[in-house]
Amino acid sequence: MKGRQITVTILMADDDEDDCMLAREALAESRVANELHIVNDGEELMDYLYHRGMYTHKSSAPRPHLILLDLNMPKKDGREALREIKADPHLRQIPVVILTTSKAEEDVYSSYNLGANSFIIKPVTFASLVEVMKTLGKYWFNIVELPL
Repeated sequence: MKGRQITVTILMADDDEDDCMLAREALAESRVANELHIVNDGEELMDYLYHRGMYTHKSSAPRPHLILLDLNMPKKDGREALREIKADPHLRQIPVVILTTSKAEEDVYSSYNLGANSFIIKPVTFASLVEVMKTLGKYWFNIVELPL
């Protein structure tokens, strides 16, 4: 993707409205995401990825270049969603970055064992979140070569 001008689609799965709003603002400030889609739980995440329910029109659910995944969500948590994504040959190439408040060592280990590409503990300040989003954007969309 280096040198190519594309619309970057980030899919964020998080049930905390404040965290979603802050992430949207941080991404805008870091000038990373052209398009941020937000789902509120693991079931909605899978509906988005499989174009089910309210996401049957592919235009409302473009394939994400990156998934930001919270671990602790209602209905289906991030661990279950991650397991499902990485088990699917059509979805497993999408990088999944765990973005969570959990500092539990077992969450770090289990996330990587399930195929997460990165594990980030949510920063507490907005300035730190902007920095994280800038770094994520630079790494995933300027440095790394992703499958299109």
